[in-house]
Amino acid sequence: MTKRIDAKGKACPMPVILAKKEIDGGCAAFVVEVDNETAVKNLQKLAESQGYASAVSGGEGSYEVAFSGDPNAVPEAAVPDRAEAGGSWALFVGKETIGAGSDELGGNLMRMFFYTLSQGDDLPKSILFMNGGVKLPALDEQVVGHLKELEQKGCEILVCGTCLNFFGIADQLKIGTVSNMYDITKRMFDAAKVISL
Repeated sequence: MTKRIDAKGKACPMPVILAKKEIDGGCAAFVVEVDNETAVKNLQKLAESQGYASAVSGGEGSYEVAFSGDPNAVPEAAVPDRAEAGGSWALFVGKETIGAGSDELGGNLMRMFFYTLSQGDDLPKSILFMNGGVKLPALDEQVVGHLKELEQKGCEILVCGTCLNFFGIADQLKIGTVSNMYDITKRMFDAAKVISL
């Protein structure tokens, strides 16, 4: 009998963490029940990164994501080799502005920062947006332009889906991959250093 995990009503990243525990425990087949499409997408990404197949059924606020795979198989790296993108560091952006004192000045400094970063050679492997920082890849056209250039140069851009939903701007994201706390935290742990703005 296939194991079932009830993750309905659980906030990000709990459904992913519960599924990862099953994978780490050697479970070859199980089903995770969730109640939103963001959780479904996050679980599908987890399955792919761990070498598992996934199948989704249901809808209208009640979904089942079935995992199946070989728990002894070595998964391909979740993050492709981005040696061309410079060092193995990550950039964490948790707000719209740099510094304190003037939001207008802080916004201009943030735009200048991303322009300067896009023109340099030492680029981060990952750029991680959370909390108010998610407004930048969604609402700030100048930053979006710089991020597109960085992405073309090999930088991975992850944007917190829970944060986008909180601010009601999920449908306005212009650059980057909608992600979750599990993946963002993993990028931070895997990086040689993390710079936070």
